[in-house]
Amino acid sequence: MGHLVLPNSGHNRDPEANKMGMWLFLFTELLLFGGLFIVYFVYRSMNSDAFLHASYELDVIIGTINTVILITSSMTIAMSITALQKGNKKLAMYLLWATQAFALAFLVNKYFEWGIKIEHGIFPGLDHYNHMPSGEKLFFFLYYFMTGLHALHIIVGGIFIGVVMKKVQKGEVTGERISLLENSGLYWHLVDLIWIYLFPLFYLIH
Repeated sequence: MGHLVLPNSGHNRDPEANKMGMWLFLFTELLLFGGLFIVYFVYRSMNSDAFLHASYELDVIIGTINTVILITSSMTIAMSITALQKGNKKLAMYLLWATQAFALAFLVNKYFEWGIKIEHGIFPGLDHYNHMPSGEKLFFFLYYFMTGLHALHIIVGGIFIGVVMKKVQKGEVTGERISLLENSGLYWHLVDLIWIYLFPLFYLIH
């Protein structure tokens, strides 16, 4: 994962340059996950039956709930930008808190989902995993790696939004100086977009 650089929040910063920097960063992230998606498709084409069989171990309901959570969180952070632009700082903060709550709910769901799999021995290095067919082992290796990397992005995004919230509270980010909040929104939309691809790749093969 690339290094996320928070733009300077001073009055003399260039909002357009900051936004361009964020778009370049997001492009490197898209290259990273795009490469992983290519790897996934190559191995899936080589192990189609094993990938299909392994996918039945995943809980589509939890995956669907997490998809709804992230789509809703993208809406709340977009609404927070509009609220701040209209001068409603209080509403913007409520919406940012809601985004953080959705991020936490996503991670909690993922924690329990992973926990159930690990309890059943479906994790690289565990006995049950070691006795699975090679194609199924590959599916779960990619599943843990790609969804784990995505979860890391959720954590980074939550921290980024937390920094922005502090600056909104202090009046350093306002409707007139909103580029930092917009950049956090762009990052969060990327996190949402990546999950929208991950969900069908792993959960909806069948």
